[in-house]
Amino acid sequence: MPEPAWPPRVPSLATSPRRRSCALSIPEARKGTPDPTLDEKEYRRRFLEQFQDPAFEPLSGELQRIADAAWDAYSHHRKSPKTRKAGPGFADPDYDLAVDWLAAKQAIDVAQKQHEDSSGPARFLLIAASSRSEHTCPGEMSKTYRLVEIARQILGSAENTEVEVLELSRLAAEYGRQIHPCKACFSTAAALCHWPCSCYPNYSLGQTHDWMNDIYPKWVAAHGVMIVTPVNWYQVSSPLKLMMDRLVCADGGNPDPTSTEGKTVPLAKGLELKGWDYPKHLEGRLFSVIVHGDAEGAGDVRRSLSDWLRAMELVPAGAAAEFERYIGYWKPYATSHEELDRDEAVQDEVRNAAWTLLEAVQAKRAGSFVTAGDNLKEPRQK
Repeated sequence: MPEPAWPPRVPSLATSPRRRSCALSIPEARKGTPDPTLDEKEYRRRFLEQFQDPAFEPLSGELQRIADAAWDAYSHHRKSPKTRKAGPGFADPDYDLAVDWLAAKQAIDVAQKQHEDSSGPARFLLIAASSRSEHTCPGEMSKTYRLVEIARQILGSAENTEVEVLELSRLAAEYGRQIHPCKACFSTAAALCHWPCSCYPNYSLGQTHDWMNDIYPKWVAAHGVMIVTPVNWYQVSSPLKLMMDRLVCADGGNPDPTSTEGKTVPLAKGLELKGWDYPKHLEGRLFSVIVHGDAEGAGDVRRSLSDWLRAMELVPAGAAAEFERYIGYWKPYATSHEELDRDEAVQDEVRNAAWTLLEAVQAKRAGSFVTAGDNLKEPRQK
């Protein structure tokens, strides 16, 4: 047998798998999962199930008429009943876009201008990721919220700062507050995943009250982001994971739904195969991550969050801005707040993380924050 060549040949751009894919025909979408469409009887049963309170009994006639209208919207798949022309700046200005998406896009554009305004305040987004609060079944506030409040006091005490707390426990405690699951459009084709997400609201399926259109601008406006989360079964909290999945559109998502005529799969696949640039819509923002647990998993959660943020090309603020700790290690849950009261060291570590994030943001806005390798292009896009 001939000796293998050394060093091994590196394929040129002309023959690399990514380049060769451009010449391939567009793959057909694979299908075959069971059809989830409901018949009218089952749809009506589910729709009316939400009106169990006896207060609705005198309104049964009205509810039946409302159910008639809802069935008509469902059976005709009216996802976005209110649209208008996309207008200038889009690939197809005459394409009809959902007014909800256009409003979300406008809010993001405003937030981006705030982020870029060098004369404006340094903006910080603090995310309290626990689903626990005294306003629902647990009957007690979370330790997460207390840690966020410590950070908020530090950041809010500095001059020319604006601090916003995103309290994800509202998903469990507030009427009409939801984050719907990601539908994984990106896995079909990157260009099919729109920035901001265009999957919701879907009025025909009753998938409304989606919080993400309010959350996207908060991330965009921020110069610094701090995430504080508990460990839930070796993972981040479920509210935080919902938000993380729905932020996939910020990492390579398509800002122009007219280019794919909405959710037209062959067009999206074609755009990706021509060479998608995977725009990083949140790149350059600085981050801090604090994870607290009671028994196991804190380190793994902290690392996974840091890896996720780095993958979106957010920038770590510094070593002191990222840590994991156990509060009341293997002690009763009933006394966990008392354990936090006594753990003055972890409280000081939160303060240090906030100071580190503040200093990093101030340095970056002043042009003196340097990240080695910042100007290098990533050779492998997602």
